[in-house]
Amino acid sequence: MDPSQAFCHNTACPFYGQRGQGNIGIHSQAERRYICHQCRKTFAATKGTPFYCLQHDHTLVTQVVTLLNHGCPPQAIVAAFDLDERTVMAWGQKAGEHSQRFHQQQMATRPVDLQHVQADELYAKAVGQKLWLAMAMAVPSRLWLGGVVSAKRDLVLIRSLIAMVRTWAASLAILVCVDGLASYVTAFVQAFRQPQRTGRRGRPRLVLPPGFLMGQVIKSYAKRRLADVTRRAVVGTLAAIQRRLRQTGTGQQIHTSYIERLNATFRAALAPLGRRSRALLHQPVRLEAAVYLVGVAYNFCWAHDSLSQWAPRTPAMAAGLTDHVWTMRELLTYALPQAPARTRPKRKRRKVTTHAPPPPLAA
Repeated sequence: MDPSQAFCHNTACPFYGQRGQGNIGIHSQAERRYICHQCRKTFAATKGTPFYCLQHDHTLVTQVVTLLNHGCPPQAIVAAFDLDERTVMAWGQKAGEHSQRFHQQQMATRPVDLQHVQADELYAKAVGQKLWLAMAMAVPSRLWLGGVVSAKRDLVLIRSLIAMVRTWAASLAILVCVDGLASYVTAFVQAFRQPQRTGRRGRPRLVLPPGFLMGQVIKSYAKRRLADVTRRAVVGTLAAIQRRLRQTGTGQQIHTSYIERLNATFRAALAPLGRRSRALLHQPVRLEAAVYLVGVAYNFCWAHDSLSQWAPRTPAMAAGLTDHVWTMRELLTYALPQAPARTRPKRKRRKVTTHAPPPPLAA
Protein backbone atom coordinates (compact mmCIF):
# COMPACT_ATOMS: atom_id res chain seq x y z
CA MET A 1 0.00 0.00 0.00
CA ASP A 2 1.33 3.42 -1.03
CA PRO A 3 -0.44 6.37 0.66
CA SER A 4 1.32 8.86 -1.61
CA GLN A 5 -0.66 7.56 -4.60
CA ALA A 6 -4.03 7.60 -2.81
CA PHE A 7 -6.45 10.50 -2.32
CA CYS A 8 -9.51 11.24 -0.22
CA HIS A 9 -12.83 10.17 -1.73
CA ASN A 10 -14.94 12.36 0.57
CA THR A 11 -16.46 15.12 -1.58
CA ALA A 12 -16.73 17.40 1.47
CA CYS A 13 -12.98 17.16 2.18
CA PRO A 14 -10.78 20.06 0.95
CA PHE A 15 -8.26 17.49 -0.39
CA TYR A 16 -10.87 15.53 -2.38
CA GLY A 17 -9.30 13.92 -5.46
CA GLN A 18 -5.81 15.38 -4.80
CA ARG A 19 -2.81 13.05 -4.67
CA GLY A 20 0.42 13.73 -2.82
CA GLN A 21 -0.99 16.20 -0.25
CA GLY A 22 0.30 14.24 2.77
CA ASN A 23 -3.18 13.80 4.25
CA ILE A 24 -3.52 10.05 3.56
CA GLY A 25 -2.33 7.37 5.95
CA ILE A 26 -2.75 3.61 6.37
CA HIS A 27 -5.73 2.80 8.57
CA SER A 28 -5.53 -1.02 8.37
CA GLN A 29 -2.91 -3.03 6.53
CA ALA A 30 -4.88 -6.28 6.89
CA GLU A 31 -8.14 -4.79 5.57
CA ARG A 32 -6.27 -2.58 3.05
CA ARG A 33 -7.91 0.67 4.11
CA TYR A 34 -6.62 4.24 4.08
CA ILE A 35 -7.56 7.16 6.33
CA CYS A 36 -7.68 10.86 5.55
CA HIS A 37 -6.17 12.82 8.45
CA GLN A 38 -8.05 15.94 7.34
CA CYS A 39 -11.65 14.69 7.45
CA ARG A 40 -10.98 11.44 9.43
CA LYS A 41 -12.81 9.34 6.83
CA THR A 42 -11.57 5.85 5.94
CA PHE A 43 -11.91 4.13 2.58
CA ALA A 44 -10.82 0.90 0.90
CA ALA A 45 -7.70 0.80 -1.25
CA THR A 46 -9.86 -0.36 -4.18
CA LYS A 47 -12.21 2.63 -3.95
CA GLY A 48 -12.48 4.29 -7.36
CA THR A 49 -11.36 1.18 -9.28
CA PRO A 50 -13.25 -1.69 -11.00
CA PHE A 51 -12.13 -3.98 -8.15
CA TYR A 52 -14.26 -2.14 -5.59
CA CYS A 53 -16.79 -4.46 -3.88
CA LEU A 54 -15.67 -7.47 -5.97
CA GLN A 55 -15.26 -10.75 -4.09
CA HIS A 56 -13.25 -12.53 -6.80
CA ASP A 57 -9.48 -12.62 -7.01
CA HIS A 58 -8.11 -9.47 -8.66
CA THR A 59 -5.68 -11.51 -10.76
CA LEU A 60 -8.59 -13.45 -12.28
CA VAL A 61 -10.49 -10.24 -13.04
CA THR A 62 -7.40 -8.75 -14.72
CA GLN A 63 -6.94 -11.85 -16.86
CA VAL A 64 -10.57 -11.84 -17.96
CA VAL A 65 -10.51 -8.13 -18.83
CA THR A 66 -7.25 -8.60 -20.76
CA LEU A 67 -8.80 -11.40 -22.82
CA LEU A 68 -11.90 -9.30 -23.53
CA ASN A 69 -9.64 -6.44 -24.55
CA HIS A 70 -7.95 -8.62 -27.17
CA GLY A 71 -11.17 -9.88 -28.74
CA CYS A 72 -11.55 -13.21 -26.95
CA PRO A 73 -15.20 -14.38 -27.11
CA PRO A 74 -16.97 -14.29 -23.73
CA GLN A 75 -18.16 -17.86 -24.27
CA ALA A 76 -14.54 -19.05 -24.41
CA ILE A 77 -13.75 -17.20 -21.17
CA VAL A 78 -16.78 -18.77 -19.50
CA ALA A 79 -15.64 -22.25 -20.56
CA ALA A 80 -12.01 -21.68 -19.54
CA PHE A 81 -12.57 -20.10 -16.11
CA ASP A 82 -15.94 -21.65 -15.19
CA LEU A 83 -17.64 -18.29 -14.74
CA ASP A 84 -21.11 -17.00 -15.47
CA GLU A 85 -21.41 -15.05 -18.70
CA ARG A 86 -23.19 -12.20 -16.91
CA THR A 87 -20.24 -11.94 -14.52
CA VAL A 88 -17.77 -11.70 -17.39
CA MET A 89 -19.79 -8.98 -19.12
CA ALA A 90 -20.20 -7.06 -15.86
CA TRP A 91 -16.44 -7.04 -15.32
CA GLY A 92 -15.90 -5.81 -18.85
CA GLN A 93 -18.49 -3.07 -18.35
CA LYS A 94 -16.86 -1.89 -15.12
CA ALA A 95 -13.41 -1.87 -16.71
CA GLY A 96 -14.73 0.04 -19.73
CA GLU A 97 -16.43 2.72 -17.63
CA HIS A 98 -13.25 3.07 -15.57
CA SER A 99 -11.21 3.46 -18.78
CA GLN A 100 -13.62 6.13 -20.04
CA ARG A 101 -13.24 8.19 -16.85
CA PHE A 102 -9.47 7.74 -17.05
CA HIS A 103 -9.47 8.96 -20.66
CA GLN A 104 -11.56 12.01 -19.78
CA GLN A 105 -9.22 12.90 -16.93
CA GLN A 106 -6.17 12.69 -19.18
CA MET A 107 -7.93 14.70 -21.88
CA ALA A 108 -8.89 17.49 -19.45
CA THR A 109 -5.54 17.82 -17.66
CA ARG A 110 -2.88 17.08 -20.31
CA PRO A 111 -3.21 18.87 -23.66
CA VAL A 112 -1.07 17.46 -26.47
CA ASP A 113 0.55 18.98 -29.55
CA LEU A 114 -1.48 17.00 -32.08
CA GLN A 115 0.11 18.34 -35.31
CA HIS A 116 -1.82 15.99 -37.63
CA VAL A 117 -5.29 14.58 -36.89
CA GLN A 118 -7.31 12.03 -38.85
CA ALA A 119 -10.96 11.17 -38.20
CA ASP A 120 -13.30 8.51 -39.53
CA GLU A 121 -16.47 6.64 -38.63
CA LEU A 122 -17.49 2.99 -38.74
CA TYR A 123 -20.67 1.12 -37.90
CA ALA A 124 -21.50 -1.57 -35.36
CA LYS A 125 -24.25 -4.13 -35.79
CA ALA A 126 -26.84 -4.37 -33.02
CA VAL A 127 -30.09 -6.27 -32.73
CA GLY A 128 -32.60 -4.44 -34.91
CA GLN A 129 -30.43 -1.40 -35.57
CA LYS A 130 -27.07 -0.05 -36.66
CA LEU A 131 -24.84 2.12 -34.43
CA TRP A 132 -22.19 4.55 -35.65
CA LEU A 133 -18.81 5.03 -33.98
CA ALA A 134 -16.76 8.13 -34.85
CA MET A 135 -13.09 8.19 -33.82
CA ALA A 136 -10.04 10.43 -34.19
CA MET A 137 -6.30 10.01 -33.68
CA ALA A 138 -3.14 12.12 -33.61
CA VAL A 139 -1.01 10.62 -36.36
CA PRO A 140 2.59 11.49 -35.28
CA SER A 141 2.13 9.89 -31.84
CA ARG A 142 -0.61 7.39 -32.90
CA LEU A 143 -2.61 8.65 -29.89
CA TRP A 144 -6.28 7.64 -29.91
CA LEU A 145 -8.22 10.81 -29.09
CA GLY A 146 -11.58 9.23 -28.29
CA GLY A 147 -14.77 7.88 -29.80
CA VAL A 148 -18.45 8.80 -29.83
CA VAL A 149 -21.32 6.34 -30.34
CA SER A 150 -24.62 7.40 -31.89
CA ALA A 151 -27.59 5.83 -33.63
CA LYS A 152 -27.26 8.32 -36.51
CA ARG A 153 -24.35 9.38 -38.70
CA ASP A 154 -25.11 13.07 -38.60
CA LEU A 155 -23.69 16.45 -37.67
CA VAL A 156 -24.38 15.93 -33.95
CA LEU A 157 -22.12 12.87 -33.92
CA ILE A 158 -19.27 14.67 -35.69
CA ARG A 159 -19.58 17.74 -33.45
CA SER A 160 -19.23 15.58 -30.33
CA LEU A 161 -16.09 14.00 -31.74
CA ILE A 162 -14.53 17.32 -32.72
CA ALA A 163 -15.23 18.70 -29.24
CA MET A 164 -12.92 15.94 -27.93
CA VAL A 165 -10.23 16.86 -30.45
CA ARG A 166 -10.54 20.53 -29.49
CA THR A 167 -10.10 19.65 -25.81
CA TRP A 168 -6.99 17.54 -26.46
CA ALA A 169 -5.29 20.17 -28.65
CA ALA A 170 -2.59 22.30 -27.02
CA SER A 171 -2.28 24.27 -30.28
CA LEU A 172 -4.89 24.88 -32.99
CA ALA A 173 -2.25 24.97 -35.75
CA ILE A 174 -2.95 21.40 -36.85
CA LEU A 175 -3.59 19.51 -40.07
CA VAL A 176 -6.88 17.60 -40.31
CA CYS A 177 -7.47 14.85 -42.87
CA VAL A 178 -10.96 13.33 -43.20
CA ASP A 179 -13.08 11.46 -45.72
CA GLY A 180 -15.80 12.90 -47.95
CA LEU A 181 -18.50 13.29 -45.27
CA ALA A 182 -19.67 16.92 -45.52
CA SER A 183 -20.35 17.20 -41.77
CA TYR A 184 -16.62 17.21 -41.03
CA VAL A 185 -16.06 20.48 -42.85
CA THR A 186 -18.95 22.22 -41.12
CA ALA A 187 -18.14 20.92 -37.65
CA PHE A 188 -14.37 21.56 -37.77
CA VAL A 189 -14.78 25.10 -39.07
CA GLN A 190 -17.38 25.92 -36.41
CA ALA A 191 -15.36 24.40 -33.56
CA PHE A 192 -11.97 25.92 -34.43
CA ARG A 193 -13.03 29.47 -35.30
CA GLN A 194 -11.80 32.22 -33.00
CA PRO A 195 -12.90 35.86 -32.62
CA GLN A 196 -10.66 38.36 -34.41
CA ARG A 197 -10.34 41.42 -32.18
CA THR A 198 -9.93 44.70 -34.09
CA GLY A 199 -10.85 47.23 -31.40
CA ARG A 200 -13.99 48.28 -33.23
CA ARG A 201 -17.48 48.17 -31.83
CA GLY A 202 -19.73 45.23 -32.52
CA ARG A 203 -19.35 41.50 -32.62
CA PRO A 204 -15.85 40.41 -33.72
CA ARG A 205 -15.44 38.35 -36.85
CA LEU A 206 -14.83 34.61 -36.38
CA VAL A 207 -11.81 33.32 -38.32
CA LEU A 208 -9.80 30.13 -38.35
CA PRO A 209 -6.48 30.27 -36.46
CA PRO A 210 -3.27 30.63 -38.49
CA GLY A 211 -1.69 27.31 -39.29
CA PHE A 212 -4.95 25.36 -39.38
CA LEU A 213 -5.16 23.18 -42.50
CA MET A 214 -7.77 20.71 -43.65
CA GLY A 215 -7.84 18.18 -46.47
CA GLN A 216 -10.43 15.70 -47.71
CA VAL A 217 -10.18 12.33 -49.41
CA ILE A 218 -13.29 11.64 -51.51
CA LYS A 219 -13.67 8.07 -52.79
CA SER A 220 -16.14 7.04 -55.47
CA TYR A 221 -17.26 3.45 -56.02
CA ALA A 222 -18.71 1.56 -58.96
CA LYS A 223 -20.24 -1.90 -58.47
CA ARG A 224 -18.90 -2.00 -54.89
CA ARG A 225 -15.34 -1.41 -56.10
CA LEU A 226 -13.15 1.65 -55.67
CA ALA A 227 -13.30 3.62 -58.92
CA ASP A 228 -11.66 6.98 -58.18
CA VAL A 229 -9.99 8.95 -55.36
CA THR A 230 -10.12 12.75 -55.25
CA ARG A 231 -7.95 14.73 -52.84
CA ARG A 232 -8.81 18.37 -52.21
CA ALA A 233 -7.71 21.11 -49.84
CA VAL A 234 -10.63 22.50 -47.83
CA VAL A 235 -8.63 24.98 -45.72
CA GLY A 236 -5.24 26.07 -47.04
CA THR A 237 -3.52 24.96 -50.22
CA LEU A 238 -2.34 21.58 -51.42
CA ALA A 239 1.26 22.79 -51.25
CA ALA A 240 0.87 23.88 -47.61
CA ILE A 241 -0.75 20.54 -46.68
CA GLN A 242 2.01 18.54 -48.40
CA ARG A 243 4.63 20.64 -46.61
CA ARG A 244 2.99 19.91 -43.23
CA LEU A 245 2.86 16.19 -44.03
CA ARG A 246 6.58 16.16 -44.76
CA GLN A 247 7.32 18.10 -41.57
CA THR A 248 5.42 15.60 -39.41
CA GLY A 249 6.69 12.58 -41.35
CA THR A 250 3.19 11.26 -41.96
CA GLY A 251 3.02 11.00 -45.74
CA GLN A 252 3.35 12.86 -49.02
CA GLN A 253 -0.28 13.59 -49.95
CA ILE A 254 -3.71 13.85 -48.30
CA HIS A 255 -4.78 10.46 -46.94
CA THR A 256 -6.62 8.73 -44.07
CA SER A 257 -4.50 5.56 -43.93
CA TYR A 258 -3.65 5.76 -40.24
CA ILE A 259 -7.22 6.07 -38.96
CA GLU A 260 -8.33 3.28 -41.30
CA ARG A 261 -5.61 1.05 -39.87
CA LEU A 262 -6.83 1.96 -36.39
CA ASN A 263 -10.36 0.97 -37.44
CA ALA A 264 -8.99 -2.47 -38.32
CA THR A 265 -7.46 -2.75 -34.84
CA PHE A 266 -10.80 -2.00 -33.21
CA ARG A 267 -12.62 -4.41 -35.52
CA ALA A 268 -10.21 -7.18 -34.48
CA ALA A 269 -10.84 -6.49 -30.79
CA LEU A 270 -14.63 -5.92 -30.95
CA ALA A 271 -16.63 -8.44 -32.93
CA PRO A 272 -19.75 -6.24 -33.49
CA LEU A 273 -17.57 -3.80 -35.47
CA GLY A 274 -16.59 -6.48 -37.98
CA ARG A 275 -17.99 -6.11 -41.46
CA ARG A 276 -18.69 -9.81 -41.93
CA SER A 277 -19.42 -10.91 -38.43
CA ARG A 278 -22.48 -12.61 -36.99
CA ALA A 279 -21.89 -11.09 -33.54
CA LEU A 280 -24.60 -8.61 -32.64
CA LEU A 281 -24.88 -6.18 -29.76
CA HIS A 282 -27.81 -7.12 -27.56
CA GLN A 283 -27.24 -4.11 -25.27
CA PRO A 284 -25.98 -1.08 -27.25
CA VAL A 285 -24.98 0.72 -24.04
CA ARG A 286 -22.06 -1.71 -23.69
CA LEU A 287 -20.44 -0.58 -26.94
CA GLU A 288 -19.06 2.72 -25.62
CA ALA A 289 -17.50 1.05 -22.56
CA ALA A 290 -15.91 -1.64 -24.73
CA VAL A 291 -14.54 0.97 -27.15
CA TYR A 292 -12.88 2.93 -24.35
CA LEU A 293 -11.42 -0.22 -22.82
CA VAL A 294 -9.69 -1.01 -26.11
CA GLY A 295 -8.76 2.62 -26.81
CA VAL A 296 -7.12 3.32 -23.45
CA ALA A 297 -5.22 0.02 -23.59
CA TYR A 298 -4.13 0.97 -27.12
CA ASN A 299 -2.74 4.27 -25.80
CA PHE A 300 -1.09 3.12 -22.59
CA CYS A 301 -0.56 -0.67 -22.68
CA TRP A 302 0.21 -1.61 -26.29
CA ALA A 303 3.71 -0.89 -27.62
CA HIS A 304 3.86 0.04 -31.32
CA ASP A 305 6.66 -1.06 -33.61
CA SER A 306 6.41 2.17 -35.63
CA LEU A 307 7.08 4.21 -32.46
CA SER A 308 9.83 2.07 -30.94
CA GLN A 309 13.31 3.56 -31.09
CA TRP A 310 15.62 1.87 -28.57
CA ALA A 311 12.86 0.52 -26.35
CA PRO A 312 9.14 -0.28 -26.73
CA ARG A 313 6.95 2.82 -26.79
CA THR A 314 3.21 3.37 -26.60
CA PRO A 315 1.23 6.30 -28.09
CA ALA A 316 0.93 7.78 -24.59
CA MET A 317 4.72 7.72 -24.25
CA ALA A 318 5.17 9.31 -27.69
CA ALA A 319 2.69 12.05 -26.72
CA GLY A 320 4.43 12.72 -23.38
CA LEU A 321 1.58 11.47 -21.17
CA THR A 322 3.65 8.79 -19.41
CA ASP A 323 7.20 7.45 -19.26
CA HIS A 324 6.63 3.67 -19.29
CA VAL A 325 4.45 0.95 -20.76
CA TRP A 326 1.47 0.35 -18.48
CA THR A 327 0.14 -3.08 -17.59
CA MET A 328 -3.55 -3.89 -17.51
CA ARG A 329 -3.31 -4.37 -13.72
CA GLU A 330 -1.79 -0.89 -13.37
CA LEU A 331 -4.57 0.63 -15.44
CA LEU A 332 -7.34 -1.08 -13.48
CA THR A 333 -5.84 -0.22 -10.07
CA TYR A 334 -5.46 3.48 -10.92
CA ALA A 335 -8.04 5.06 -8.62
CA LEU A 336 -10.26 7.85 -9.97
CA PRO A 337 -12.68 10.19 -8.20
CA GLN A 338 -16.24 8.95 -8.44
CA ALA A 339 -19.08 11.17 -9.54
CA PRO A 340 -21.34 12.02 -6.59
CA ALA A 341 -24.35 9.76 -6.50
CA ARG A 342 -27.70 11.35 -7.13
CA THR A 343 -29.99 11.28 -4.16
CA ARG A 344 -33.70 11.22 -4.69
CA PRO A 345 -35.63 13.84 -2.76
CA LYS A 346 -37.67 12.36 0.02
CA ARG A 347 -41.37 12.38 -0.61
CA LYS A 348 -43.54 13.97 1.98
CA ARG A 349 -45.94 11.60 3.52
CA ARG A 350 -49.54 12.52 3.32
CA LYS A 351 -51.31 12.84 6.59
CA VAL A 352 -54.02 10.24 6.87
CA THR A 353 -57.04 11.61 8.69
CA THR A 354 -58.86 9.01 10.69
CA HIS A 355 -62.47 9.47 11.52
CA ALA A 356 -63.86 8.38 14.85
CA PRO A 357 -66.14 5.34 14.62
CA PRO A 358 -69.86 6.05 14.81
CA PRO A 359 -71.48 5.56 18.21
CA PRO A 360 -73.30 2.24 18.67
CA LEU A 361 -76.99 2.19 18.06
CA ALA A 362 -79.22 2.09 21.15
CA ALA A 363 -80.97 -1.22 21.75
